[in-house]
Amino acid sequence: MRVLSLEKNSIMTSEEIFAKLKPIIAIYLPEDVQASAIEESSNLTGELNINSAHLVDVVLDVEDAFDIEFANKDMEALHTVKDAIEIIQGKIV
Repeated sequence: MRVLSLEKNSIMTSEEIFAKLKPIIAIYLPEDVQASAIEESSNLTGELNINSAHLVDVVLDVEDAFDIEFANKDMEALHTVKDAIEIIQGKIV
């Protein structure tokens, strides 16, 4: 699926969003989790071990990077990296 990115005035694929999202998530990984573990199917708090305080930081950084705003319903739906990609896609259209 291709979506229009307001920040670049171009189309962003889910792969491009993932590529921009992965380094943001990697910053908040605990020492025992490698960035190579980040996949679209990865559960943010389960598999990647990101604590709830850092999850808020991830969201804030994502909001800045993509010039979007997460609503409470978005936070409730955010479990996996794929969820984040889908939320971002829905906001940058």
